[in-house]
Amino acid sequence: MFISRSADIIVNQEVQDLQPSIISYVKDLPNLCSLAGLACTTLAIYFSIIGVFYAAMIGMIWAVAFDWADGLVARRMKGRTGSDRVFGGQLDLVIDIVSYGVTPAVLLLSYGVFNPIFLPVAFIVLAASAIRLSYFSTFGLSEEAKYTGLALDNNNIILVSVFLFESVLPVGAFSVVFYVSALGLAALNVSQIRTPKLSGNPRNVFLLGFYTLGITGIYTFKLL
Repeated sequence: MFISRSADIIVNQEVQDLQPSIISYVKDLPNLCSLAGLACTTLAIYFSIIGVFYAAMIGMIWAVAFDWADGLVARRMKGRTGSDRVFGGQLDLVIDIVSYGVTPAVLLLSYGVFNPIFLPVAFIVLAASAIRLSYFSTFGLSEEAKYTGLALDNNNIILVSVFLFESVLPVGAFSVVFYVSALGLAALNVSQIRTPKLSGNPRNVFLLGFYTLGITGIYTFKLL
């Protein structure tokens, strides 16, 4: 019994010694792209809180751009191990809930001047994101290689476009459009619709790049 327990301790120690360090995954290029997207998300949250919404829009769309880029980079890299892919996938999921769940929720609350009446809307958006990601991590893509429910990255892509109407519509009218859009996206996130994996196509990644630059230019002009 003592010998068996000692052997188990030795094996466990050897396994731990073979495990790479946590920080070693940071130098993986796809993970660097993911973390760059998280940095953009952090800026989007910050600017949302202080009410500089045009800057927040820039951060939100760049978060999507880096999110799509990391998948493209990962597929073209050679020599990545199984643990590299698993770690990268888990990192993506964690960042996605912040980028596409927490950030829109904070944006909605901030645009409503943090009035408690908007808490249910923020909760619904965040809850839908959590449910959507949990479902995806459980079942993955469908047999047709499609998502079940609208992928969360579409939330940011659409919301930054909707926000363009903020400067042309009356405040009251735009508020209705903005909050209804957010709730509609949340409903689509947890629906049974099947949508293609747009980020898996290099052409779509480049199209998103042009869209990102266009949105950045428009909102930068608005900031000036």
